[in-house]
Amino acid sequence: MRVDRWILFTVLAIAAFGLLMVASASMVISDKHFGYPFHYFLRQFIYFIAGAGLVWGVMRIPLELWQRYAGHLMLLTLLLLLAVLVPGIGHVVNGSRRWISLGIISLQVSEVAKFSFIIYLSSYLFRYQDEVQTELKGFLKPLFLLGLVGILLLLEPDFGSTTVITMTALGLLFIAGVRLAPFVGLFALVASAMSLLAITSPYRLARLTTFLNPWHTAFGSGYQLTQSLIAFGRGGLFGVGLGNSVQKLFYLPEAHTDFIFAVTAEELGFVGALLLIALFVVLIARIFKLGKQAFDCGNLFGRYVCYGAGLWFSLQMLINIGVNTGVLPTKGLTLPLVSYGGSSLLINCVLIGIILRVAYETG
Repeated sequence: MRVDRWILFTVLAIAAFGLLMVASASMVISDKHFGYPFHYFLRQFIYFIAGAGLVWGVMRIPLELWQRYAGHLMLLTLLLLLAVLVPGIGHVVNGSRRWISLGIISLQVSEVAKFSFIIYLSSYLFRYQDEVQTELKGFLKPLFLLGLVGILLLLEPDFGSTTVITMTALGLLFIAGVRLAPFVGLFALVASAMSLLAITSPYRLARLTTFLNPWHTAFGSGYQLTQSLIAFGRGGLFGVGLGNSVQKLFYLPEAHTDFIFAVTAEELGFVGALLLIALFVVLIARIFKLGKQAFDCGNLFGRYVCYGAGLWFSLQMLINIGVNTGVLPTKGLTLPLVSYGGSSLLINCVLIGIILRVAYETG
């Protein structure tokens, strides 16, 4: 099959970059917990091979099938979101019940929820675009489902994924051409609700206030962020060299997952961090361009899938980098295609496969 080489090669470059940094960032912690320095790297490499297989397979599935069964996929996701909250089924890590153990892999349900909601909302906008643009009920219908998904995610709790899904959904509705007045009103309501959720929870409020001055609690709630900022300071322009990070030596928690960008900046410096950001910019710009091409060809479902994917990758990249640099409050969000994690990488690969299918069908 003919593929979009820009998207394919950029994804391969980002994923290969991620493998390299996972190997470097996880060697010490892997050796401590498993007596072998490449435990996390080998697992991530297996996920990478499986993800490549998923891209190859998903590319061969017609978009019409995804559009037709989007509702079934969303129903399955809701069942998973309910199941993960059941003790004995949902697996608790760091106080959050976000994973379901499937034996060889732990499925992070929030990653499935992001993917499923993009597919469902794209299908809905494809089928009811006129109603969304002209009638208030067409605008409100998907929001009830969004509210249900958001509530289930907050019960885990997973405020970061709730934010990403909500902002992606609002972005897609805006692109679909909803009337400006109800959209602005809804945006203000959502912003107020999420702000209220943040300030009424002691756990979230501590994160909100800590990032403003992490050095005030450098050995308490601000510890993780201060260690991340130290990594950026040590990296300078060209870094301390691949594998030479000091912060990954049990100073910086989650160095191979949520804070892998900080280790990248320490070892490869500003230049290496900028290169990774440039790769993401190329990928996201190409996805948005493909969305426009799909629209020009009359492929509305493909258009919304591409725009939804572009928004998802953009938001998660910006939030992750913002958290690492202290611009945003600390959130447990991975850097797409880079951070260690099977669920995140595999779901991202499925979405990339659909995007490549859009490129194929739009010609």
